[in-house]
Amino acid sequence: MTYKPVLLAGLLEHWGQKGPAEVPVKRRWTYRWCTWWARELGIPFRFPAAHPFNPLPHLRLAFAAGCTAEAVRRIFDAVWTTGADATQGFPALCKELNIEQAALSNPQIKDALRKNTEEAAARGVFGVPSFVADGEVFWGADSVDFVKAFLADPAVLRNEEMRRLDALPVAAARKI
Repeated sequence: MTYKPVLLAGLLEHWGQKGPAEVPVKRRWTYRWCTWWARELGIPFRFPAAHPFNPLPHLRLAFAAGCTAEAVRRIFDAVWTTGADATQGFPALCKELNIEQAALSNPQIKDALRKNTEEAAARGVFGVPSFVADGEVFWGADSVDFVKAFLADPAVLRNEEMRRLDALPVAAARKI
C-alpha cells in the first residue's frame, strides 16, 4: 500500500460538496459512528479536542517523513487517539519523526500535497479515506472489505450489473 496524503478541503471544493463535519446532523452521526466502529474493531480512537481542524501541518509532516506506514501511524496516533488539540504536541511529533518544522514550508512539500490532491480528484476520489486499486476508487474506511473482495476477484466490480449501475440515468435532480 502506498500512502498519498491529500487535502480533503481541496477535494470538497473540486466536487462542490460539504464535508460531513459541515452538516451538523451528519457531523454528529459521523463522530458517533467512527467512535463506535473503532471500538468494535478494537482500534484506539478518540476525536481531537476540536474538529474539523487545519490538517496542513500534519499532511506536510507525512510528506517530509516519506509517507511511510510508520510515519502515518505515528501522526494518526498523535491526532486521533489522545483527545487533545490536534496542534498540541506537534513540535514533539516532528522531533520524534526527525523532521525540522521549518522543512514543512518547503515548496516541494507544498507542491506534492497539491499534486496528490489534484491527481486524486482526476481519478474520481471525492473523500477520505479512499483506496485506489487497479484504477477503481473505493471510498471510506468501511470499504476495506470491498477492496479486498475486488483484489481477490475483479469480477466483483467488473460485471454486467456494475456496468449497468455506472450508466444508470438520473431521473430527478434538485437544484442547489
